[in-house]
Amino acid sequence: MAKIQLREMAKNQAGVIAAVKVGGELGQRIRDMGLVPGTEISIQGRAPLYDPVALRVMGGTLSLRNNEADFIEVEVNDE
Repeated sequence: MAKIQLREMAKNQAGVIAAVKVGGELGQRIRDMGLVPGTEISIQGRAPLYDPVALRVMGGTLSLRNNEADFIEVEVNDE
């Protein structure tokens, strides 16, 4: 399994969060949304200019800006 930043994931690609590499208020906000290591996610879509990105997490959909997604490392299959 390869580790990439969430921003680099393609539409409909799935993976498991490996790490959240930011602290402080932003890190806490990301974790409060359920984006913690071990959580399965998939990319639902992107806005026309690729920012923000829509994620499917624990049966819900949420949106992250690319500058927030840069702090999330995801393990994906090498397909």
